[in-house]
Parts: sequence; C-alpha cells; structure tokens
Amino acid sequence: MVLDRDYVYAAPDDWRAYRGVLSRRMFAFIIDYLIIAILWVPAAILVFFLGILTLGLGFLLYPVLFFIVAGLYFGVSLAGPSQATPGMKTMGIAMVRVDGRKIDFLTAIVHLALFWILNSLLTPLILLAGLFIERSRLVHDLLVGTAMARSY
Repeated sequence: MVLDRDYVYAAPDDWRAYRGVLSRRMFAFIIDYLIIAILWVPAAILVFFLGILTLGLGFLLYPVLFFIVAGLYFGVSLAGPSQATPGMKTMGIAMVRVDGRKIDFLTAIVHLALFWILNSLLTPLILLAGLFIERSRLVHDLLVGTAMARSY
C-alpha cells in the first residue's frame, strides 16, 4: 500500500481539534500582517531601484505591492509542509482541506482573495459565521473547502 503525499492533511472529525480556533485565528491574523508589513519595506526599496532601472515604469508596482507581498507570503507558507503561516504556527493552528488533499499555492491565493473581497463587503458577518458553522469555519473557508484546526 502506497500512501499519496497529497492526502495526508485531512480535516479531523474530532471536535476538540476546532476548540478555540476563532480566537487563535484572530491573533494569527495580527501576527501575520505585522510580518507582511515588515516584509513590505524591503520590497518597497527593491521596487524603488526597479523603478529607477526601468525609467519610472517600475513605480507602477507600488499600488499593488502590498497585495503581491501578502499573496506570496500566504501562498508560499500555506502551500508548505506545515500548511500554516508563521502566525498560525505561533498560535498552534493549521489550515486543512475538507477533502483531505494538501493545500496548494493556488488554493491559498484564492482563499486570501476571497477573504479580502468578503471582508470588504460583509466584515461582521464573516466573523459571526464562525460561531454558528460547524468546525468554526468562516465564509471563505466554506467557499474554498478548507478549515482551521489545532496543530497541537
């Protein structure tokens, strides 16, 4: 019997794996966005020099630089072996797919984009949904087929 490496991150059925996930998730969000803010500074310096080299064309990256940095940060870290960002690791949670497959880069980016879009439209409803939906899932988790579970 050969185990498929894509199917080792199944969402647990035990309710204890989801206890306290919402509060941990909020603190992980704060930690992650502080890290992204720190990473944005060297990226802005790099874009500055790129703008000089391209005679000003590189400066057009400034309006979307935060989204690029955040997208790469979440995409690379969630698609990694721990299936968690550094903030999630600190808070002891990880993202899992309900179908049991490993989270890939594209799934992480779609999850992040849906988070931003839905948060701009329905901020309080997104957080309240986690109180009533099984496994403390938020609206964008439902749409992508993911859940947050405790990693320890």
